[in-house]
Amino acid sequence: MSRHNQNPDTQNPEPQVEQPAESKTPEEWAARAKQFCLRWLGARAHTRAELAEKMRRKGIPEDIGESVLDRLTKVHLIDDNDFAHTFARSRHQYSGKGRAVLAQELKRKGVGENDVRDALSTISDEDERNKAHELVTKRLRSLTKVDWSDPNERQRAVRKLVGMLARRGYPPGLSYGIVADAIRAEAPQPIEIDTFEPESFDTE
Repeated sequence: MSRHNQNPDTQNPEPQVEQPAESKTPEEWAARAKQFCLRWLGARAHTRAELAEKMRRKGIPEDIGESVLDRLTKVHLIDDNDFAHTFARSRHQYSGKGRAVLAQELKRKGVGENDVRDALSTISDEDERNKAHELVTKRLRSLTKVDWSDPNERQRAVRKLVGMLARRGYPPGLSYGIVADAIRAEAPQPIEIDTFEPESFDTE
């Protein structure tokens, strides 16, 4: 078929767009909003704020979306406190994130201050120390070419390791102590590790 004989409608089909709010009844919008939410929740857990934002992008009227979210919260399909606990524990255990970064991530997902605080209370100082030690020990295995007797090389390694922990949300004092102890254990002979200011950490 020549270009001139082609149906222009088949060449450039009109994109499907959401009907304007006035073309649906409130009941139809509510059913659609519920359908969207159940689909999203079936894929993974969401916070209330995440679902509200997704519905906004789908053009769901805000008042109807809030009503649907209220009903889903009432039957515990949405539970920000439970979400925060599961998210914090999983990200700490499997991604090695410290409490400071976890707090930032939860707040970005719309979790309230009280739920964030409650979730992070389940991660103790000892948990953070153990996870930081695990991360540093693992990273040290890749630093096979460092001459630990060379103060400059040693300090570069310290900054790199402390920076790694800082990016994951571990406090500077804890990070430096863990790194210093790990390097002393790794070095073939007793060494002295110089102190330096937290702002000199390689956190980029």
